Amino acid sequence: MINSMPKTDIEHIKKIYSEADTLFNEAEVEAAIKNMAVAITATLAELNPVVFTVMNGGIVIGGKLLTQLNFPLEASYMHATRYRNGTSGHDLEWKVAPMIDFDGRPVLVVDDILDEGHTLAEIIDYCHKNGATQVYSAVLVNKLHERKAREDLKADFVGLEVEDRYIFGYGMDYHGYWRNAPGIFAVKGM
Repeated sequence: MINSMPKTDIEHIKKIYSEADTLFNEAEVEAAIKNMAVAITATLAELNPVVFTVMNGGIVIGGKLLTQLNFPLEASYMHATRYRNGTSGHDLEWKVAPMIDFDGRPVLVVDDILDEGHTLAEIIDYCHKNGATQVYSAVLVNKLHERKAREDLKADFVGLEVEDRYIFGYGMDYHGYWRNAPGIFAVKGM
């Protein structure tokens, strides 16, 4: 099925990237991922976890992180979204539920960003309700603000912290684009 959205102004998309502020370059992001892998390994290496990457945002961090977790684990993905390539959230939409049975096992949920955290909170609740013995979360970026979905919502493993701006790169998008940007960037004026 072809998406019926209006044609994207590719020149606008290019301009967003060319004018963006670099918050973290590629080397800084890679170092953060390596530090996350060390911490995750110290916590989960002996637990036989299931690692779920949240699509689409978690695609980059999930792939890069998995190659640095040198212990037995099962890996899969889930696809839950609130953004639908936009800049503000809606109700959670499950596109693909977890496909590996995790009943009686620990789960690590890997995602690109903890912003307000509605999506992550619902995924964590889902995993608990469906038999996970423990649910850990790993996010590449934690956005610093006071609008979290729950007062106590924090990721167990965090790569980087950023100011409260609209960011993209390393899996995070701007209207569906720039998930492939080699760093963490902030949109000018947002």
